[in-house]
Amino acid sequence: MRFLHTADWHLGRVFHARSLLEDQAWMLDQFVALVRERRPDAVLIAGDVYDRAVPPPEAVALLDDVLARIVADAGIPVVMIAGNHDSAQRLGFGARLLTAQGLHVAGITERDATCVTLSDAHGEVRIYALPYAEPATVRDAFDMEVPGHEAALAARLDAIRASHPAQARSVVVAHAFVIGGEASESERPLSVGGSGAVAASVFDGFDLVALGHLHRPQTFGQRIHYAGSLLKYSLSEVTHAKSVSLIELAADGAVSIEPIALTPRRDLRIVEGQLADLLAQGAADPRRDDYIHAVLTDNGALLDPMARLRQAYPNALAIERAVLARSGEAGAAGQRLRQLDTGELFANFFKEVADEALDDDKRRVLDQVLEGIARADRESA
Repeated sequence: MRFLHTADWHLGRVFHARSLLEDQAWMLDQFVALVRERRPDAVLIAGDVYDRAVPPPEAVALLDDVLARIVADAGIPVVMIAGNHDSAQRLGFGARLLTAQGLHVAGITERDATCVTLSDAHGEVRIYALPYAEPATVRDAFDMEVPGHEAALAARLDAIRASHPAQARSVVVAHAFVIGGEASESERPLSVGGSGAVAASVFDGFDLVALGHLHRPQTFGQRIHYAGSLLKYSLSEVTHAKSVSLIELAADGAVSIEPIALTPRRDLRIVEGQLADLLAQGAADPRRDDYIHAVLTDNGALLDPMARLRQAYPNALAIERAVLARSGEAGAAGQRLRQLDTGELFANFFKEVADEALDDDKRRVLDQVLEGIARADRESA
């Protein structure tokens, strides 16, 4: 059985004040063409379909168009889950009505996981769709204590194992951060004040695990796979080779994965040099329309460098002055400061003004407040 696995579309994303919706539509046109060409048994979309809980209308229209072309026009079923950027209720609206058409959407976390059963010449394949859920949500659904993300995911997977028929092959579509995975700057943390990571061993016993959340395509143990994001959404992803994944599930449950690259409308690149050299380079650059982050090595003052750079690279996003990055310890201290999360920054501030460290009780209260702020931000961003 064949699946086309993708994730982390982040429709409606804005990068350096620029909407990426046209770039996303460009990539998804290629994706739909690939679906029609390869005709997989199902398309698996592993969360973060939208970039925020309340997406712009244009992003909703784009998703509607893409899913209609895949499900209604091409006749390929889709299994889609909510990620931590999505609103579970909004993404899952109408899910029960859409199932009959071949669009299976898992938004809200329920005790009984959404299960899609397909068959081939070798028997049944059961696809279990597990949308992202915070531990508190799983606690309410299962009426049990779950101390963190790993325990919450383990409880949901244990419930699936208890009812899964031994003769059927199993596929899990989920949104999680597996320990050892390579993260990017554009991924929103799954947890505030604790670890949102889970061990790969929680997925033991399943033939294929199709994941979303991490933006670099990567695989653990041949069967746990991240398809990666649709586009490069941060400078930390400049070297990523973005792709979607064609996955073959054999009769014995063995998995083979073929990455298939899609061509972006504009790539994201870093260019470095003196401004005059970059201006001359850009004039002859066949990819001058790419999104550009420029590292300028000039030492002296520059007059309106961004406007001048955009004459050569019209989609330049930002400028970095190398001379400032070489400012020694101050620069290193600033970099360390930027790597701290909000909880660590507040804890340092508290110690500075109160001359004492946050004890466990105070830190627990702080984490609860920050989690509440993060949850409200996801709903209103």
